[in-house]
Amino acid sequence: MSVLPNLNFPSIRLKARRCGDKVEVWDPIRGIYLVLTPEEWVRQHLIAYLVSHCGVQPLRIVEEYAVLLNGQPQRADVVVVDDAGRPLLLAECKAPDVVINRQTLAQAVRYNSVLQARYIILTNGLKHYCCTYRDGQYEQLQAFPRLDGC
Repeated sequence: MSVLPNLNFPSIRLKARRCGDKVEVWDPIRGIYLVLTPEEWVRQHLIAYLVSHCGVQPLRIVEEYAVLLNGQPQRADVVVVDDAGRPLLLAECKAPDVVINRQTLAQAVRYNSVLQARYIILTNGLKHYCCTYRDGQYEQLQAFPRLDGC
């Protein structure tokens, strides 16, 4: 694996190990080692940011959240749930070399048509976009929200 780039998140320390020719990273949310792909690099940084800077309790974070879309199983990268277990935030993480574009937004909007989360975050670790969803409309925010009730 090539060197992973510095991201536009605060630095974090990851517990990692080598397994054959792959590097694995400890995922504290799921309690397992995962192959450290560029997308996983971004996801672990986003999760650390949500916990350390946005006040999200780790128990409220669900990775690979199942979404049934048109009868087909899909998975949202990160979902933060509220006190009642309802989705509050949906995040889609892409590798740093993947441009966040309308297709990325369309993917998240499709997932959110089922989940009805109040916030959507799109990130490749270098650029981040956050939208709020209210009354059937999406509005881009200038910063990550503080998640009340989390």
